[in-house]
Amino acid sequence: MFGFLKNIMNNEESTDATNHLNSVHRILKTDFKKDPNPQEDEIIFGCGCFWGAEKCFWKLPGVITTSVGYAGGDKKNPTYYEVCSGLTGHSEVVRVIWDKNKIDLSDLLKMFWECHDPTQKNRQGNDIGTQYRSAIYYKNENNKKIILASKEEYQKELNKKNLGLIETEIKLINTYFYAEKYHQQYLASTGSRQYCSASPTKVKLGDFPGSKYKLKDHIWDNFDWQVDKCVLRSDNNPIKNKI
Repeated sequence: MFGFLKNIMNNEESTDATNHLNSVHRILKTDFKKDPNPQEDEIIFGCGCFWGAEKCFWKLPGVITTSVGYAGGDKKNPTYYEVCSGLTGHSEVVRVIWDKNKIDLSDLLKMFWECHDPTQKNRQGNDIGTQYRSAIYYKNENNKKIILASKEEYQKELNKKNLGLIETEIKLINTYFYAEKYHQQYLASTGSRQYCSASPTKVKLGDFPGSKYKLKDHIWDNFDWQVDKCVLRSDNNPIKNKI
């Protein structure tokens, strides 16, 4: 992915400088730089390359908006080029804001654990480096307990399949930097390269202590992790709830 974008990156300014202009989500038509209101919440996920990961989350009903960016490191306003160097400490991430009345954090965690391989350390598929590490960065301390409970349950399911230990970094953070404009909802942009490096374990997350799933089975039927790069095979539109 790095080589493909090299020419574009040479013309990019710092992340904050390029994102003041248009922050309208290509698909959801919401402001992807908005702050959550009292009926909403936010969380940040690292699942490898953020292109495909963002699409997984924007398709879920109840998600208000998504964006991609950088988090977990020390450098302020990093560029994609700098993050790819592996020297900033940041990972590629997806910021998700959701309506708590329509979708639960447990639904988002189910998507997170299932859409990539959290047992891979500092990589995801062919993408290798600390910037591709598995991560959950939360801003609301109240969400920590359910995040850890979901991890414990998913590890149990992985153990049943004789798979490895979860390497996901989980921590409270307050800083998130938006990625350059061309990365936002990239897979829905004109002329985009349909790329996804995720390597799901094909292991599903069921009920766990604190889980309060709101999404029905027909929603999850749209994500067949047995099919290679299944997120690329679907359209860009959000999935509609059946009444």
